[in-house]
Amino acid sequence: MTTMSTPHSPSGFAELGLAPRILAILGQLKFTEPTPIQREAIPIAKTGKDLVGIAQTGTGKTLAFGLPLIERLMTEPGTALIILPTRELAIQVDEVLAKIGGQLGFSTAVLIGGTPMGPQLAMLRRGPRIVIGTPGRIIDHLEGRRLDVSRTAILVLDEADRMLDMGFAPQIKRILGAIPRERQTMLFSATMPEEILKIATGHMRLPVRIEIARSGTTAEHIEQEFFVVGRHDKNRLLDKILAETPGTVLVFARTKFGAKRITGIVRAMGHSAAEIHSNRSLGQRRDALEGFKTGRYRVLVATDIASRGIDVRGIALVINYDLPSDSDDYVHRIGRTGRAGMAGKAISFIMPEERRKLHEIERLIRKAITVSRLPDLPPERPQARQAAARVFAPAFGGRQHSPYRGTPSHGGRSSPGFRRRFGGPRPNRSGTARG
Repeated sequence: MTTMSTPHSPSGFAELGLAPRILAILGQLKFTEPTPIQREAIPIAKTGKDLVGIAQTGTGKTLAFGLPLIERLMTEPGTALIILPTRELAIQVDEVLAKIGGQLGFSTAVLIGGTPMGPQLAMLRRGPRIVIGTPGRIIDHLEGRRLDVSRTAILVLDEADRMLDMGFAPQIKRILGAIPRERQTMLFSATMPEEILKIATGHMRLPVRIEIARSGTTAEHIEQEFFVVGRHDKNRLLDKILAETPGTVLVFARTKFGAKRITGIVRAMGHSAAEIHSNRSLGQRRDALEGFKTGRYRVLVATDIASRGIDVRGIALVINYDLPSDSDDYVHRIGRTGRAGMAGKAISFIMPEERRKLHEIERLIRKAITVSRLPDLPPERPQARQAAARVFAPAFGGRQHSPYRGTPSHGGRSSPGFRRRFGGPRPNRSGTARG
């Protein structure tokens, strides 16, 4: 693997040698200044070379591979296949590429679990030049002979480390074995574990490696604050922070049950809130994200399903109500704020027995962490205590909610445009949504 770095151009996407038609669309969309990963990756990717891009979350990787991908498809035959770890990220990438490629006549197909096959088959019948999907559903279509990958000229593996963490290695290997060996491969990842190196050496041709930030590097515009707080005081501290901090807030919980409980507590504190985790249907998750983006919900409570790949601009604050089980996820969680060079803040709650995790995070980010003094906390709101208790109340025919099994999910509403494109949320036969 070779390492290459291009000198920083004075300004603008025009300096990267992109086609005039693409530059005109970027101008319409108010994209004027490329991010570091875009500045480094686009000139290399335009040449057709294989590429490994290492960059932290929120740095603009979608345009870094999307712009050269679209430009190559404008003048060369074949199709592109983009593989991502989550449904939300796949939909998001499609939205970004559709804004550009749609004006150039490119159609896309989005293949994700949790939605009916019908709309996906309709998209495939149109002969899309760009296919975007999650590994499990791509395999479903390959096995059903509904997806033809014989003309794949460009392969993109985005958030590759996350896909491996989620156990998608066997599916990725099967997909790599099905597509032509003569292709361009672009791999993007926040970290560079051994498994990524194996993919790079075994399935790529002399890839150029671009590393914008070291593994574990946090965005420089994010202010980080830590409080040591007892379990029973977390809600009081959360109440104080939400009352004193303007703007949108993303709160991370470790479990699905915890996210549901915290959402009820936040609502009882008087804030509009939604939850997103794997027990929510795709429609419910879509509604939560859209509502959070548009300001209908001030607070979004999430598990680590949202720690990567959810591009919501202008999040004022990320709160780690629970520290992540894996310290690597700390970097991805707080990367939801301070995106695209904007200032952001992250606050983490650490229980006294979790100091070991604090040291793990320090080693990961290569910085000493200063713990702030716990402020005077307001009394616990009775309605918040009642909201937390209600999560345990018998429901659905008297069945008790379990903190370990989560809660039954309900069909959620999604936007009309989303339903037309992807269909309504529907689980597979086992009752769980496939990636």
